[in-house]
Amino acid sequence: MKYTYTEKKDTRSGFGAGLAELADTNPNVVALCADLIGSLKMEKFIEKAPERFYQTGIAEANMMGLAAGLSITGKIPFTGTFANFSTSRVYDQIRQSIAYSDKNVKICASHAGLTLGEDGATHQVLEDIGMMKMLPGMTVINPCDYNQTKAATLAIADHHGPVYLRFGRPVVPVFIPEDMPFEIGKGILLQEGTDVTIVATGHLVWESLLAADALEKEGISCEVINIHTIKPLDEEIILKSVEKTGKIVTAEEHNYLGGLGESVAGMLARRRPTRQEFVAVNDTFGESATPAELMKKYKIDSDAVQDAVKRILDK
Repeated sequence: MKYTYTEKKDTRSGFGAGLAELADTNPNVVALCADLIGSLKMEKFIEKAPERFYQTGIAEANMMGLAAGLSITGKIPFTGTFANFSTSRVYDQIRQSIAYSDKNVKICASHAGLTLGEDGATHQVLEDIGMMKMLPGMTVINPCDYNQTKAATLAIADHHGPVYLRFGRPVVPVFIPEDMPFEIGKGILLQEGTDVTIVATGHLVWESLLAADALEKEGISCEVINIHTIKPLDEEIILKSVEKTGKIVTAEEHNYLGGLGESVAGMLARRRPTRQEFVAVNDTFGESATPAELMKKYKIDSDAVQDAVKRILDK
């Protein structure tokens, strides 16, 4: 297998490391948190720049309004709370006060998807990518490991405009090289193949690499692409791949409605109709269990990716 790892870390810690670096390198960056400093790994930023941190308490809508106002003064606000409370709870404030007027606010969301685990269905947001990608001008990023999340955090500080940065709670393999550049809107070809294209995002990137490795032992050649930016979507890297393979599987920790898979399907319908299988949550809420148990039950693990590849090859 081309990609290996020596340690596992949570992607939210990558965000915390990137934010701490920005405390030193960009004096315009300010941070806001809705009573979840530890969960969002914001402690280091606060140690370095306490005068640039705002604790809003459990008042997420207020936090978004504050962030919008701070951006008018030339500051670059990074808001931090759980993904459910970064989107569903504050959608009106994001739409009206941030997206509509193109405010330079970075909405940073942890505990996304099923893999936050034991907190259960009320916290396991599976519709956030869909909600945020539909807002005009909103950039949507869903990195796959610690290193990529840190790189994304640094990159969005230099990008003008509203951004939704989605990351998670569980420890996952760190396999993206620390020095790999992060380019917003540009996918990464992780592994070349000839039979099927697998386009994955977030925690499903590693699962897709595991699936591709297992399938290779069965004589099936998979091309694996890491789409860390859901919007703007890198259409060209996907089109180039499906010209070769003629088949595609999309893999994500999100409802199949409104996620990466639908963005890819819509693009392919317009530009190159292609057979597609979805690895995603099948229009349901989650439940309380361990991340591994949930990924298995809701069919978003490496086994599910393998099954999807085999289904599309049988068609």
